[in-house]
This record gives sequence, C-alpha cells and structure tokens, in this order.
Amino acid sequence: MILDTNALSAFVDGDAAVGAILRRQARACIPVIALGEFRYGITQSRHRRAYEQWLLSELQHFDILAVTEDTAISYAVLRVALKQKGTPIPANDVWIAALALEHRLPVLSRDNLFDALPHISRQSW
Repeated sequence: MILDTNALSAFVDGDAAVGAILRRQARACIPVIALGEFRYGITQSRHRRAYEQWLLSELQHFDILAVTEDTAISYAVLRVALKQKGTPIPANDVWIAALALEHRLPVLSRDNLFDALPHISRQSW
C-alpha cells in the first residue's frame, strides 16, 4: 500500500484507523513525493522536532519509492488520460498514482481525486 501525504500525516499523528489498515499490509510504502510534501509541512509546524524524531526512528519501516523512468512513463499516460477526461488533478498526486501503477499497489488516501485515475485502487479510512 502507498500512503499519500494526508495518510502519512494521519499515521504520524496517531490515527488508529490508518494504523489498523497498515498493520494488515504486506508492504507499506511512502512515495518520495509524499515524503517531500510531509517534510515541507513539518518545517512550518510547531511540532517540528517531534515529527523529525518520528521520521528518524520510524521511516526505516517503510519502503521509500523513488521516481524512475518507468514512473515517468506512467505519469505521462495518466496525465494524458486526465486531460482527455477534462479532470486534471495536482501534479504531485499524479506522481503518487504513477508510482502506485508501477508497483501495482493501492493508494491509502481520503482524496477521491485518485478515483478519476484509470487502474488506481484507493482505500480510505
């Protein structure tokens, strides 16, 4: 399962529902894009030190998914499909979806915008 930024934030903040979903997964992954968004967000948080400590101690339990040339191909295909449907979504979410396609994993997200993407399975909490 791939966590989007909101799912990652919820998990770090102790959301029991996200934790329960992740415990049932064989593989929990964080796209480098979501990690970058999360790190950006914590730079402005009053709890910055606690979040950085969590990353230091817990990030090792996740697979970090990097963008590859195959990801870029999936990204382009998804962007074209979205443009043709007239349903654009934020570019970072398309990158997360492209990683989900590449690794054949569902996305853990509350954002229903992933539902507009072909071949993407989304689970909410």
